[in-house]
Parts: sequence; structure tokens; C-alpha cells
Amino acid sequence: MAEETKKTYRPTLNLPKTPFAMRANLVQNEPQSVKRWAADDLYARLREARKDAPAYVFHDGPPYANGSIHLGHLLNKVLKDIIVRSRSMMGFNCPYTPGWDCHGLPIEHRVMQDLGPRAREMSPLDIRRQCKKYAEKHVKTQKQQMLRLLTLADYDDPYLTMLPRYEQGVLRVFADLVAKGLVYRQLKPVHWSVSNRTALAEAELEYYDREDHSIYVLFPRSDADARPGEHVMIWTTTPWTLPANLAVAASPRAEYGRYALDNVRSVWLATDLAQKVLAAGGMSDAVATAEPLEIRKGEDLRGMTYTHPFLDDRTTRPVVTAEYVTLEDGTGLVHTAPGHGSEDYQTGLREKLDIYCPVLEDGTFDDTAPDWLTGRKIWDANPLVLDKLNASGHLFHNHTFTHSYPHDWRGKQPVIFRATEQWFIAVDNAFDNGPSLRDRALAETADKVNFLPGWGRNRMRGMLESRPDWCVSRQRSWGLPIPAIFPPEGVDGPPLLTPASVAAVADCFAQHGSDAWYKASPADLLDTWDPAADPDAPAWAANPDHVANARKGGDTFDVWFESGSSWNAVMRHGWKDKQTDTSYPTDLYLEGSDQHRGWFQHSLLPALAVTGQPPFRTVLTHGFMVDKDGKKMSKSLGNTIEVEDLMKKLGADVARWWVASLNTDNDIKVDWAYFETAGDEYRKLRNTLRFLLGSLPDAATTTASPEIPDGSIDAWALAEHNKVLAQARDHYDRHAYRPLTRLLFNYCNETLSAVYLAAVKDRLYCDADDSPRRQRTEHVMGTIARDLVRLLAPILPHTADEAHHALEGKEADSVHLETLAEPTDTPAHPGWDHVMTQRELWLKAIETARQQRSLDNPLDLGLTVPDPDNSLAPFDPVDLADLCGVSRFATHAGNEIDVADLSGQPRCERSWKRDGTVRERSDGGLLSDRDAAALGLD
Repeated sequence: MAEETKKTYRPTLNLPKTPFAMRANLVQNEPQSVKRWAADDLYARLREARKDAPAYVFHDGPPYANGSIHLGHLLNKVLKDIIVRSRSMMGFNCPYTPGWDCHGLPIEHRVMQDLGPRAREMSPLDIRRQCKKYAEKHVKTQKQQMLRLLTLADYDDPYLTMLPRYEQGVLRVFADLVAKGLVYRQLKPVHWSVSNRTALAEAELEYYDREDHSIYVLFPRSDADARPGEHVMIWTTTPWTLPANLAVAASPRAEYGRYALDNVRSVWLATDLAQKVLAAGGMSDAVATAEPLEIRKGEDLRGMTYTHPFLDDRTTRPVVTAEYVTLEDGTGLVHTAPGHGSEDYQTGLREKLDIYCPVLEDGTFDDTAPDWLTGRKIWDANPLVLDKLNASGHLFHNHTFTHSYPHDWRGKQPVIFRATEQWFIAVDNAFDNGPSLRDRALAETADKVNFLPGWGRNRMRGMLESRPDWCVSRQRSWGLPIPAIFPPEGVDGPPLLTPASVAAVADCFAQHGSDAWYKASPADLLDTWDPAADPDAPAWAANPDHVANARKGGDTFDVWFESGSSWNAVMRHGWKDKQTDTSYPTDLYLEGSDQHRGWFQHSLLPALAVTGQPPFRTVLTHGFMVDKDGKKMSKSLGNTIEVEDLMKKLGADVARWWVASLNTDNDIKVDWAYFETAGDEYRKLRNTLRFLLGSLPDAATTTASPEIPDGSIDAWALAEHNKVLAQARDHYDRHAYRPLTRLLFNYCNETLSAVYLAAVKDRLYCDADDSPRRQRTEHVMGTIARDLVRLLAPILPHTADEAHHALEGKEADSVHLETLAEPTDTPAHPGWDHVMTQRELWLKAIETARQQRSLDNPLDLGLTVPDPDNSLAPFDPVDLADLCGVSRFATHAGNEIDVADLSGQPRCERSWKRDGTVRERSDGGLLSDRDAAALGLD
């Protein structure tokens, strides 16, 4: 009879019903959302909906168009999408034009590899065409992969650095820099990639350990005051640069001594280093610890000269002083080759030395080097130099050591300093009657730019303080040409590079693209340039015949200058003619922490020069992906997780929840187990949404607001909800996504699922449809559901849209066109804090009693709690019983919590409650008064 009764009453229960399925099937369903958003033109509709709203200007740093996206892209692009969606839902107009960096060495290197021997027969223009195809292919691939991440952007019109209108924007920046006198060309040592035969920027270097030789060399002193056998001892870790030696530098304030090596030879070196150096060279303890024969300050060594130990030119070379010489290592006397080091170069300029570099672009010695080195690779020269020094008796000591050394970021090969003619942007020259570019950048980043996290400020400023002049030229085919035009052979004069000439080439590129540099004549490139109206033009350029026969420069721009000009090409003037909702400067730049020396810095410098202000108000940085052991992820180590595999296994919303839950301030450990954890959390969020949605009849979303007594559990739930709303909006505003996800997860898992929804489940299932209490709860749940879906939408766009349509109907518009709810002032009785604190004690007492009495269901219990001050009087005992999951709740004036066993009393066969009103009804079943009334039974 009991089983039959249960079957009879189950259909009378208001059990949850919703099209929002328990199983998400993200892998299958998310691509359908992508298609639907594309068909609905969601991005354009969102722009139209926010066209009159306050602007939030966000700019995309362009990823490189090479290969598929990896976990770093996943992190970066999801964070950016959360910003775009959340700012839009906060009522801002937040247009977002995605970009791609398309020029440069990595693409050209890969294309040349693919072409093989054919590449040697191809013109630069043919190579450029192949590179363009390669870049277009990978832009298309990455675009589809980013769409699969559920990102929302203007993918129909992205900015590509190889597009003519973008190239025009870059040259306009360059023209302004030329006008301010910041661009110059000079023979100067720069980081040089031997393997790729091009100059490199600091941002294109990576540091790896390398084994090298550390040598101490005797240079014979040659001036008139020299004693027989007297030498100066230098130290170097680059033996191959010794053929380019032109001076020895001493620290002006350090102390130097002359030490006897034997009865014939003596050497000068720093007194603080003498014992260590002499002992390393095998000298006896007596020699190593001997007092110097004489002592001088470094500044008193000036005037000494010496001869090179293995060159036959017999030219004397000077001992000079330099502030950068330290006594940390070596001998205190520094081998100086102005063609092979930045500090050496500065010394060379000051001392009027030649900027001599006997190394060709392929890393071999030219014919000015000794014949035994000519044609040899520099790395092959090291043992030859050591053999030569050893044979002549000038090698005092040699040992190998491991140190961090700069390598080409793409080829992973060691780089060298090599003096070549390059184009530079000066960072220390004053301009516009004001300070230098470096000083302006340091001033702006001191307190005007906001850095998130805060340590980014010191990192950025440290890099600005130490950076050299910016070498902006590269020796590649695939790039934006530097528009320098040189006079014809036989005609003297500097290259034509004026603001007006650069602007003319910019106009030409805007119409024909930068391939015009390789197709058109100089006269055609300068079609809109008027030499008569250009006071900066060199004299030779006034002759049309000279212009007609002029030579076009072969250098291209550093890709950092191209991407670093995006604030002008994309944001300052608007990427689209019709676009009026962009502005300058932008509110936010967001990239990885390596971009303090990359895109952030190379955007800041030209922007300050051209506009007088930074291109960004806030710089937000994130760390890098490493494996669970903290090691860099790479395919060679086999410790990578492919984004494609992640999408196939878990889907984008789970991956996005994982990204949002990260502490991105530092490097991020990655493992499949972490994604599984994110999947578990996602399922709990989804189950909470499903219960909310399933418990709401259609009318609940449209009926007027019922009165909500402040002592009701519904008032408490609304008050908690409004706290979460306020906190969530604040987290979105501050880009604090990890605390946001903890807030939302705990709200769903604890505040809602474990407390409120558990407490109101009975009335939702069992109250009559027109019960005021049920309708009040449905109204509150509808409010919570609607607001919660919108709070989750920027992070879980597919799931939120699915839930939104389950809530509002299939024909409803996308949730992403909605705005986040504002918190309301819904009062809850102040005693609720006391109730929730006491609830923890009550639940412990209930659990203890349940276990002692072997009762499975807490509804078999009744609870009586102490309330001496009558503080629980404002609260409905039924609410409090439901809050604790028991059948009855009462208070008394005593001090003890009393848990009563009600298992011997009648139980309602519909609600399972033992509330004291259960009796047999007219249908023969045992029902409480509430359940009988709901069914219309006596």
C-alpha cells in the first residue's frame, strides 16, 4: 500500500523541469554556438547596441602568424575575451579588433626552409609572395582556433601588419620620428644573428647556458717608459674578437700593480685581483702573494701603449680608462674591440678609435684579418687563436666555463656583437625642447601608467633604464622596407629620408602595398613628394635625374617597430573609416610579462615621441605556462598539452573557467589534472543553474514582485545575492578573475546549493502552485538565476547563452547583449547573521543525533534550540526547520540544543515530513496539512 501511495503522489510533486540538460556535451554543442553567433552577427549587433555607451578602449597585441595556437594563446585570448564581454555587459562600448603580426624572420626562415635550394634562385619579391601566403594561411588557422575558444571579436576585419593601410600607419609614425630628429644611421655594433644574417633587437634574444673559454693574455707594453718584458694582462671570454682589439680599458679609480712573473717578465693588473689571477696561472704561492713592484691608479695608466700579441701590423694601441670596468672578474684590464661590443663602441667613439669589425655577415673573417683566420667561422677561430697565443708565449691562462649567453629567439643559435651600418632611434637625445625619450618614458611609467600586477612597474622601468638606442633595421626580404633612398653611384650625399619623403612612400604603400618598394622606381615611390617644398632633402635629391637613378635601401623594419606602431595604425585613427568609437590612449594593454621589453616598451617609446603620452592607461601582464614541475613546456620535452586536444576532451567553457581561476601574476603550472578539477567545478556550477532553471515556471519570470518579509529565508537569499553582485562587478572592474571565480563557485556551491536551495526544495516540490510562499521563492530564484547567468556569461559564454535561452525562451536574444544586474537594496533582518552562525552548531547536533540513533534521514528529527533573549522570534520556524533539513523547529529558554527522534510519529507520504499535522486523508494517504491542502484533500 505504501509503495502504491508513493507512486500516486509523485506526479503531484512540482519536480524540476528544464531543457537545460544535466550533461553539457560542450565538445559537440559549443561549435553550434559559434555558428549561431556568426549567423546572428553578434559582434556587430553588440557594437550597435552599445554605440552610444561610454567607451572602454581595449587593444589587442598581435600574435605571430606562425603555427597553431598553444596554451599561451589560450590564456591570453580568453583573458582578453573576458574583458571584452564583461566590459560590454557592464554597459561600456568595448570594440575589439584582433590583430596578427605577419612580417619578420620566423616566417621567412620557415619559408626558406620549405623552398630549399630553389630559394637561392628567387627574387626578394618572389620570396615575399611565398611569405605572404604562409602568413595568410596561419592567420586563417588561428582565427578558427580562437573562434573555437568562444572569443568575440571583429574577425571579419582584423588588422594584419602586412596590410597596406597598416603599413601606411607605421610609416606615418616613422615620419614623425624623423621630423623630431630621433632617427639616425650609423656603423655600430648590434646583436647579430649569424645563422640568419640579420640584426636582432633585445626582445628577439633568449639566454641559454653555453661553454666558452676564459683566457688571460699578455699584451707587450710598447711606450718609451716600458721596461723589458713588461706587459698589461687582459681577460676575455671571446678569443675570436682579439683580432679586432684596438685598446685596453682600465678603471680610472681602481688600484693597479706591476707584478713579476719571473726574472724577465712583469705584468700590470688590478691589485684586488692579482693573487687570484696569478694563482690561476700556475704561479707559486710566493709569486702569487708577492707585493707589487709598483702601484698606480687606473687613470695613471693612460698614456701606456702596447702591441698586439699576434698581429703583424706593429701598430701601437693605447691603454684608456672607462667607468664600466669593474673588479668582479678578470684582471681589471679590459680588451676593447669597438666593432664587437656596445661599451667598447662608446669607448671607441670617445677615444676616436676605428669601429673595426673584420667579421662578415655570415660569421666568417674578412681579408683584413690574419690570413690564418680569413674565411674561417668565428667559432672555429677560438682554438686557432688559443694555439697562436700559446705558441708565442702570450697566453697566461685558459679554462672553460659555462655562462648565460644570448641566442637568436627563433634559430636558438648564439648571436654576436657585430658593427654594421644600421638605422637607430635615439633614446637619449632631447627633442621638442624637452627631455629625451628615455627620460619621458621613465617619468610616465613612474606614476601615470597603472601596472597590474604592481611589480610590472619596476620591471618596465628597469628595462627602460638599461636599454640602448633602438636598432630598427633588419636585413630581410619579408618586412616593411625602411624608405631610405640613396644617391646614385658616384654621387655624394646622405640618403633621402625626410618626413615628407617618408610620408610620400607611406601614401604609395597605402595604395599599392609595400611590394611597391621592389617593383616601382624611386621616382614613382616619391610620386607625391615635392623636393622644392622639402627643406630637409639632401642637395642631390633636387636633381630629377639623380632621383631617377637613385638606389633603394635594402633594410626592413624591426617587427617590434611595426607591431609597436599599432596604437597609431589601428587605434588612434580608427581601423575602419566608419569607426568612431575608438580613442587614444587606450584603457588597457594585456600581454605576457615578456612584453615589458617587447610590445609594451616598443609601443610606449614611439607613442611618447609622436603624441606626448603613453598609448595605454593600464598595463596588465600574465605569466607563462610551465609544466607541473615548473619546467618550460616544449614539444621536444613531450610535456605540452595541445589546445586542440583540450577542446576535444573538455570543451572551451571548461578551459575558460580554468583560465579565469588562475593566479596569472606569475608563471602558471599546467597539468591535465588541473583541467579535470576545472571540469568538476564546472559541473557543480551547471547543476546549480539547472536546479534554479528547473524550478521556475514560465510565469515566474514575468510576474510582479511579491512582498518579501525581511525575516524570510528568501530575504536572506536576496541580501546575499546582492552582496555577490556588488563583489562580482568589482572583481570584473579590477580584472580580478581568480577571486571572481572563487566568489561565484562558492556562491553556487555553498550559499545556493548547500543552504538556500536545500532549504526551499520542500516548498518548491510540495507547496500549491498559488502558494504565496512558493511564488515568493520562485520570484527570488528567478532573480538569482537571471543575474547569475549574466555574471557567468563573460567566462562561460556558451553555457550562459544556453541557460539564458532555457530561462527566457528559444526566441530570446543572446545573453551577451544583456547588461550585468545592479545590486538592489533588499533588506534582510539583521538577525540572519546570528541565525547562520548558530546553524553551524545546530547542524553538528543534528548529525551527532542522527548517527547515534542510526537514522538516515534528518527529517526524522525535530530540533529545539535555546533562545533566552527571544532573538529567533522574527523568523518563521518552518523556514528554520527547512534551513536545518529537519521536520520541526522550536525554541526554549534553556541552554541546551535538544534533538528529538520523530521516527515513531506519522510521516507525510508526499513530503516525508513529520511535522505533527500528518494524518490519514480522504484519499486514504498520510499527508500533512500543507500537502493535503495542496492536493485539495480534507
